[in-house]
Amino acid sequence: MRLRAIPLLVLQAAVTLGAVSQTPAANHAAKPVLAIESPGALDIHHVTAEPVSYRGQSAIRISDAAPDGGDSLSRIAIVKETSFQDGSIEVSLTGDTAPNAAPNLRGFVGIAFRVANQGAQYECFYLRPKNGRSEDQLQRNHSAQYISVPDSPWDKLRAESPGKYESYVDLVPGAWTKVRIKVEGRTAKLYVNGADQPTLVVHDLKDPAQAGAIALWVGPGTVAHFANLKVSR
Repeated sequence: MRLRAIPLLVLQAAVTLGAVSQTPAANHAAKPVLAIESPGALDIHHVTAEPVSYRGQSAIRISDAAPDGGDSLSRIAIVKETSFQDGSIEVSLTGDTAPNAAPNLRGFVGIAFRVANQGAQYECFYLRPKNGRSEDQLQRNHSAQYISVPDSPWDKLRAESPGKYESYVDLVPGAWTKVRIKVEGRTAKLYVNGADQPTLVVHDLKDPAQAGAIALWVGPGTVAHFANLKVSR
């Protein structure tokens, strides 16, 4: 039996249809990447921002620029034109201390969400990369942290509910780390480096479930990098 030749246009259409008819999981994975590598995409507060190439990845470098290294100021770069209430946030990030940082600082780096009032109010998950492989087990247990600004900083949460809003996760200062935050109502979960199970679960987010911006977050004495920010709802 002779095989009938298939016109090239038909083959091209078949390839196109095949790309569209992917599984739901594949479609979910193809989230658009938000453009954060340009400082113009960010509204910065007490930080500096510059585009760089870091360990083979185009990224935005966010560095602490708060006066006197004070711990009372929010160091964030708000991603312009973002509005997030519930859904998923994914990003690759690094955190390390600046060369002149005090020895007690830990390279604090994370993502703030539901950001309101020009950065004065937000929820946040962040990492302490220098705690991840500490020889002090108690310090290891403080590797990942949830906070809510302005009323629930880390020290207040630790004093009132020891261990509830922080946990251990393996981290390396300055290394790329993949983070995913899943938010639904008053529950938020932090996943690190593709793990199936969350590193930290919070069932009582402190602020009402209102929409707000997404921001890149750093702590005192930190130099951080962010890339591949993706948001889905």
